Amino acid sequence: MYTVTKTQGQYLTYTLTDETTQSSVTIVPERGGIVTQWQWQGKEIFYLDKERFLDPALTVRGGIPILFPLCGGLSDGTYTWDQKDYQLPQHGFARHLPWTVVSSSTDNAAALTISLASNPETLATYPFDFQIDFTYQLQGRTLAIASTITNKSNTTMPFSLGFHPYFAASDKTQLEFQIPSSAYEDHQNNLTFAFEGKFDLEAPEIDVIFRQLQNNTALVKDPIKGLQLTLETDSPRPSSGGRFYRHLVFWTVKGKDFYCLEPWSAARNSLNTKTNLTTLESGATLTTNWQMTIENIK
Repeated sequence: MYTVTKTQGQYLTYTLTDETTQSSVTIVPERGGIVTQWQWQGKEIFYLDKERFLDPALTVRGGIPILFPLCGGLSDGTYTWDQKDYQLPQHGFARHLPWTVVSSSTDNAAALTISLASNPETLATYPFDFQIDFTYQLQGRTLAIASTITNKSNTTMPFSLGFHPYFAASDKTQLEFQIPSSAYEDHQNNLTFAFEGKFDLEAPEIDVIFRQLQNNTALVKDPIKGLQLTLETDSPRPSSGGRFYRHLVFWTVKGKDFYCLEPWSAARNSLNTKTNLTTLESGATLTTNWQMTIENIK
């Protein structure tokens, strides 16, 4: 049985529930459209810093923050478009703005669709009219996210899109990774290193990007929690010359019970470098999907 319910606290919160599989997901549209929690059979899948979440002046660390219209940061916080300079914060503005609930459904899954449209605040830093619709869908062990981006400007619109899920892990040194790439680039020194399935999880911080993905599936096994996470991005799109989510970013900090495995469509500073930057023609719409699936392991 699927349900979609809402509760009013500091923020209006929506909960998607699949009672048959004891799975639930919470979403807070007005706090950046963020997914804050995913529980499956009594186990917490996501990490959430509740103090930061409850303070609207702070960015959220936890759940699944949305990255739009760029992933990562910009050189000096500035990008140039049509010979004019603009400033954008790290990861863009979508994670800071209130989203609007469009619809909900309990047909074959528990689903909620939310929307964000351009406004005077966004146009001051990103001079394009747009609408983004996300559908969060919970079905059994799988949480799927479908994104639809529409360019309502009279000119071509550039952007990158990504997500920043924080996965809970009590002992990161026990995690086992299967990431479809043989190398990553370290953001701290811009050097490229071979990847053989392990990270130095005793390091103060790990911030790396996998640029060359061989397929669209990554696995993480957590033997302490007895869970395996499968993260799948959309399949190759021949019309666009490849996948939409071309990169995976791995980030964690020593002493914190989380790791992040983040699907990005383009790397940092793409509004300046134009590398893998997505551009939509006036009036065009792009739809893309990704999902996470949880299962027990022995």
